[in-house]
Amino acid sequence: MRPDPGTPQGDRLDILATLVHAYEAKHVPITAPDPVEAIKFRMDQSGLSVKDLEPIIGKSNRVYEVLSRKRPLTLAMIRRLHKILGIPANVLIAENAAG
Repeated sequence: MRPDPGTPQGDRLDILATLVHAYEAKHVPITAPDPVEAIKFRMDQSGLSVKDLEPIIGKSNRVYEVLSRKRPLTLAMIRRLHKILGIPANVLIAENAAG
């Protein structure tokens, strides 16, 4: 049961939550995922194959090049990945973490 705000227990909970938030922000920052990893994650979560990405990215060789980081995402690819797979555009336009 959650304590009521304004009570000593509620104030204590509020202070502890603030401390946990500050600690996590300093020691465990959450960074945006790498664009390729975001695509792979969505593929895994949705059970998609390379063939399923062909209408979005291009022929299978192009999909493999993108997934292996040999070819960057184009603006058109980013738009389609966002629209069709729902991957946030800001994640897709981020710099590759791997280089």
